[in-house]
Amino acid sequence: MAAYTEVLEAVLMMLRLALFALALGLTIISFQAYRENGGKRLESAFIGFAFISMGVAMTSMGDQVESLELFFSIAETVPFIIGFGMLWISLYR
Repeated sequence: MAAYTEVLEAVLMMLRLALFALALGLTIISFQAYRENGGKRLESAFIGFAFISMGVAMTSMGDQVESLELFFSIAETVPFIIGFGMLWISLYR
């Protein structure tokens, strides 16, 4: 049973790495679009994706520190709120 759990943990780690890579890729693409074209909408989108990337990174770190799991759960929510808020703003500018 322990080997089964280790395999699942490895799969979860790979999925989280893929999620972070995708979030980071979106952040880079949105920064390049903002740098090339400027504008408040692209700036807000870039900031939103940057905060979402931070939230994804913090989600992965939170499981590593069991004693502070609740703190990380709260702290990782804040970048998601800011990130999605900035994306919302970018759509309505």
